[in-house]
Amino acid sequence: MIFFFADNHYNSFPGREINKQLEIDHTINFYEDDWSAMETEDFADKCTLLVLNMIGDTCDIPHPSKLAEKQILKYAEKGGDFLLLHGSSAAFWQWDWWREIVGFRWVRPNDPDGVAPSTHPKKPYTIEVSKCQHELCKKLKTIDLAKDEIYTELEQTCPATILMQTTIEEGTFPQAYECTTPWGGTILGYLPGHNVEVTSSPEFIYNIKVLLDSLISTN
Repeated sequence: MIFFFADNHYNSFPGREINKQLEIDHTINFYEDDWSAMETEDFADKCTLLVLNMIGDTCDIPHPSKLAEKQILKYAEKGGDFLLLHGSSAAFWQWDWWREIVGFRWVRPNDPDGVAPSTHPKKPYTIEVSKCQHELCKKLKTIDLAKDEIYTELEQTCPATILMQTTIEEGTFPQAYECTTPWGGTILGYLPGHNVEVTSSPEFIYNIKVLLDSLISTN
């Protein structure tokens, strides 16, 4: 069972737009600004793939609870896979173990580890497929995006393979990546996607489908 949790992301609703555009041959259980499904005792057992487009304790929505943490950790420990969209490396930023496993971490201003916050300049940009032998790099497509948040200055917290990147005036930054959890699960991260002009773009959605299909095929 695929679960997709999103916040309203400051009323830009990227998760909602992405879910509407996906049109895949699998049922997705979509929740917006509602973490209650994470807190049920059988969540970890039911979940076969966890998709996130959220940052805990933002948009006037509380951070997921300790009950949710128990279930998310149980899901991770059974080797569960994750698709982290936009800022979701910070989905559960208050949990110490989560911050360590997400590959490239979006760092909030009040970071518990005292790491300097990440930034997001806003401008049109291009995300390019990396020069990499990874199988996903043969399927992902370089795309030009409208003016949007560009996530930069993330903290690398564990080994990760960069699948896509962008080069802007501020430097070159990962925009899609893969890493492996300590329990053998796969995390795929895809950072673009704030404004609806981007999240409704067929090219943008195509790359998400490539990542999602890769995770579904292994479950």
